[in-house]
Amino acid sequence: MQRRGFLISLAFLAACATAPAAQTQHEPARYPPGFVSDRIIVTAQGSGSDVILIPGLTSSSSVWDSTVSALVSSHRVHVVQVRGFAGTDAAGNADGPVSAPVAEEIARYIAENNLDHPAIIGHSMGGTIGMMLAARHPDAVGKLMVVDMFPFMGAMFGGQTADAVRPVADQIRGQMLSAPPGTTGGMIEQMIANMTRTESARPGLVQQARESNRATVANAFHELIVTDMRPELANIPVPTTVLYVIPPNAPITPEQYIGYMETSYATLPNKRIVRIDDSYHFIMIDAFDRFMQEVNTFLAG
Repeated sequence: MQRRGFLISLAFLAACATAPAAQTQHEPARYPPGFVSDRIIVTAQGSGSDVILIPGLTSSSSVWDSTVSALVSSHRVHVVQVRGFAGTDAAGNADGPVSAPVAEEIARYIAENNLDHPAIIGHSMGGTIGMMLAARHPDAVGKLMVVDMFPFMGAMFGGQTADAVRPVADQIRGQMLSAPPGTTGGMIEQMIANMTRTESARPGLVQQARESNRATVANAFHELIVTDMRPELANIPVPTTVLYVIPPNAPITPEQYIGYMETSYATLPNKRIVRIDDSYHFIMIDAFDRFMQEVNTFLAG
């Protein structure tokens, strides 16, 4: 798994090495007006049962636009924007951990707005946030979908425990923070090409990475590497669907990758693990129809 982890580290290092602190302060309208957070911005539309969508590292909430359009006629859809990503003001995410505090803010959002056991769908880092939310606030969540994320990313870097992989995480964060802007050239475009097969989506994802706050991204990536959710999976009682892809150029066989995914989630009690073919990391973009089939099954179950 170590070589695969090296490739992933390059992807995010490239994404952040060219990214200065955010210059564009894009602030979507908040919902509801009374909810204020220095960690997240939430927008909502539609009516019906509640669904919360959480994007991944450096992503804008706009990665969910097609999903929102498909759901809004039958659900009230709440879309989270993590501050510091995609041109938003970093505010409380300017320093320190990101995923864990964001999970707590989403729990507060659910409580303050009296949401009735919303469904949570999180992509990548958003999947980690979803696992934290469901494990640490099990009474607040109705069901969980994790889109292409492991419960312990540190294993990709050769570590069996968070402590074992922490020196690697420290080194990667240091490289992210110290790399001069522009030194990676076109590497970010190459890495985004390995994260989505949809060419039309690539420029937007590249721009989101470039406009993300470098410190926020570096700290968030460090946190993901050293966060091991496997011991907490048994605390997630709600039905959980895990969607995943076999990434391009994976240095292990598909059978090995499938086995690793199954082993990673072995202690999750109420799970459904589904491989999505013909897609890269951004499943909701690359395989939208297939993705929505799974989402609709998940929401109806």
